[in-house]
Amino acid sequence: MDADASDDHLIARTLAGETEAFSILVRRWERPIYSLTLRMLGRDEDARDACQEAFLAAFRNLNKFRGDAKFSSWMYRIALNACHTRLRSSNGPGSINYSLDQEDENGRRMEVADTSTESLPEQVHRVERSQHVRRALQALPPEMRQVIVMKEYEEMTFAEIAEVLGIPVSTVKSRLYTGLQQMRLRLNSLHGAI
Repeated sequence: MDADASDDHLIARTLAGETEAFSILVRRWERPIYSLTLRMLGRDEDARDACQEAFLAAFRNLNKFRGDAKFSSWMYRIALNACHTRLRSSNGPGSINYSLDQEDENGRRMEVADTSTESLPEQVHRVERSQHVRRALQALPPEMRQVIVMKEYEEMTFAEIAEVLGIPVSTVKSRLYTGLQQMRLRLNSLHGAI
């Protein structure tokens, strides 16, 4: 099985009955999809479940993939739907037990051993600041949070985000601007309370 095959070629092979071709798609897109679900849901267990649900839904519905958009955009959309379903069923974003900047290159939580020269007060301040950013992000409505996650963490372009969400670029920019403003206000109020 050729791991360098295009997504479209792998989709065609999967639809022809080669399930191993879909396994290559999963390996190719698992890390970015997991990273997105982790940032949307905040907990590793929820993110893994949503990621798995997204790939199962994609496999079951692959015959409905029209190819109008890239496979990656279609997968992001399915993953976001899985996240929204989980957020609705949990009546909130859940709690995050670690900082978003404590992830390895695969988006997984990593134990951070402090080997820096930061003083204890500097370390405490950095951790608190990170926790405040995480809380401010999780407090946003999902439609703003997803745009911020895709733009700032996944480093997607406005056009890519618009394609994934099926909304105009202007709406993406508006949600990003409003979400960042709300985060800034929340962070300022948290900072004033400290």
